[in-house]
Amino acid sequence: MTNKPRLIPTGNCWCGCQREVGLGKFFAPGHDKTAEAALIALKYEGSVPHFLHAHGYGPQHSVTGDAVDSDTTDWEQCDECTTHPGYRGAASSVATHKRKYHVTQDI
Repeated sequence: MTNKPRLIPTGNCWCGCQREVGLGKFFAPGHDKTAEAALIALKYEGSVPHFLHAHGYGPQHSVTGDAVDSDTTDWEQCDECTTHPGYRGAASSVATHKRKYHVTQDI
C-alpha cells in the first residue's frame, strides 16, 4: 500500500470555486464530480477510457473488480444477481440495489 498524506478540509471547496463548505467537508455538493471531470479533461483528453487505460484498467483488467477485492474500499458485489459479475458498488449502493431489484415477497 502506498503511503498517502493525511488530507485536512480547509473550509473551502477543493474544486477551486472558493465556496465555504461545512466542517469536515472537502467539497460543496456535487463539486467532487466537477473536480473529477475537470481533472479528466485536463489530463486525459476528457476521456474516461483514456483515464482508465493510463491506470492499467479496461476490459482486460476490471477496476470495479479490484475495488471489490481491495481491503481499502467498502465496495462489494451483489450476491443475489444472476449475472456475473453482479452489481458492484459501495456497500450502501449495493444495499439500495438489493432493495430495488431483489425484493423478497412475504407470503
